Amino acid sequence: MTIFEASEKYNIPVKILQEYESWGLCGEVKKVMGSWQYDDSDIERLSTIMTLHDIGFTNAEVERYMKLLLQGTSGEEERLKMLETKRNGTLDEIHFKERQLDRLDYLRFEMKSQNKNKTKRRNVK
Repeated sequence: MTIFEASEKYNIPVKILQEYESWGLCGEVKKVMGSWQYDDSDIERLSTIMTLHDIGFTNAEVERYMKLLLQGTSGEEERLKMLETKRNGTLDEIHFKERQLDRLDYLRFEMKSQNKNKTKRRNVK
């Protein structure tokens, strides 16, 4: 499967495929008549790359992770550490957003309370 066929079939941007090729991760890929030919194991790795991008890994982090993946079990500990670090960062972001929501809700509550008090004072007059 060529780069364009893989891009179309699996909805992976050509840019990502080119990046993948530039990292030298295409050990299983054969070059035929000037174009890369992707096999099922390449598509699985590309799926992992897309997932890593989706969860916020930088290009450098994706490249490091994928090189560790190709090392097999010897790279598992470092890959797990990378995932834990990303997870903890995501949890920190979630907690920060929760605090923002609490503050927004407080301001909304205050505004509604003030409006109710104004309405009561008008009705009393």
